[in-house]
Amino acid sequence: MLFIKKSRIKGAGDGLFTTSRIRKGDIIVEYKGEKMSWAKCMKRYNNDITAARYLFHITDANCVDAQFTMDAYAGYANDAKGPGITRLKNNSEYAVIKSKPFIIASTPIGAGSEILVDYSGDYWEVMLAEEKEKEQKGKKSTKATNKSTKTTK
Repeated sequence: MLFIKKSRIKGAGDGLFTTSRIRKGDIIVEYKGEKMSWAKCMKRYNNDITAARYLFHITDANCVDAQFTMDAYAGYANDAKGPGITRLKNNSEYAVIKSKPFIIASTPIGAGSEILVDYSGDYWEVMLAEEKEKEQKGKKSTKATNKSTKTTK
């Protein structure tokens, strides 16, 4: 049985946990959400990939958006390979079975453990690059504001 509570990962919010032991290779949970195309997903999020944090891309025609499916457990699984995390290790991975995404145990998982799944390097690479770009844009607009403030004094 799965349940949601505060993650052991600092700043991650809620996490996905298990009450029972899970064997390596067991299917833990299906990644559920609204099914749509990649184009529709990008339109929904105004082409801002950082706003689309709960998308699972299977093919360009088959994506799952769990952003608004709060009762879908898989969306609560966090990644122990995220920036600044060193003491935890992922214990599961994503797999696509018959065109549906699932979380599968990659190691045995003990009762009471948090389900931690590898989001893939691409996820973090994109998210961190987008965040850095937004930060730099913010600094540029702050500098422009400071310059205009200085000239109006």
